[in-house]
Amino acid sequence: MQRIRLRYTKRGRLRFTSHRDFQRAFERALRRAEVPMAYSAGFTPHPKVSYANAAPTGVGSEAEYLEIALARSVDPEKLRLLLDESLPAGLDVIEAVEARTSGLAERLEASVWQVRLDGVDPAEARQAVAAFLAAEIVEVQRKTKNGIRTFDTRGAVTRLEVVDDTPDNGAGHDADMSEQGADRPQDRACAILRLVVRHLTPAVRPDDVLSGLHATADLAPPVPAAVTRLAQGPLDEESGTVTDPLAHDRDAVTVPAGSA
Repeated sequence: MQRIRLRYTKRGRLRFTSHRDFQRAFERALRRAEVPMAYSAGFTPHPKVSYANAAPTGVGSEAEYLEIALARSVDPEKLRLLLDESLPAGLDVIEAVEARTSGLAERLEASVWQVRLDGVDPAEARQAVAAFLAAEIVEVQRKTKNGIRTFDTRGAVTRLEVVDDTPDNGAGHDADMSEQGADRPQDRACAILRLVVRHLTPAVRPDDVLSGLHATADLAPPVPAAVTRLAQGPLDEESGTVTDPLAHDRDAVTVPAGSA
């Protein structure tokens, strides 16, 4: 059985696709592309697909990951092209790598997010960021399926800054920056935040960090923020960057059977 790991995007209007909607679209694409899937056992077999840390509905992403199991070996790049052609534009499969190591989900330790704040002056945003970073704890509340929860956002944020609209994504691997065009400020004031957030429990989302900025510095964007995940993967503690979670699979060397 072969395992393939895929990196895909949620762009443009497709950022409003829920994870359940994506699952349905992806399973249709598997059938349309005639992918030789491996199936689970039992009375209701289903294709073996493992989704890892999907972005929230309404959030764009350049770095979503999943893994599929195949009944027979296929060329990863040919598979990527077939699936990409079978999915709607915006849900784009941009990378396929044969899984040669375990623990993809465990490697997704942090995310790089870009947050566009239309109507916010960059100088005001920098002051709010400085106040947030100076605080030891920034608690916010969010309603969850288990009720109202209070948690610290400051502890999850390893990097937060106001940036120019440049292609530097703060990650240790390339990210497709086609979303940048939509995130570019126009004639009015616009601040762009770049942040690195650890994946903790409970999860701290970019909107939680915005709540923290409001709590510490009364920063209140006049319109909803546009949020895009630029990368997710292992966190390099020394540099504060997020590295490529598929690098281990690319670099793994298959040792021939019987070799010492």
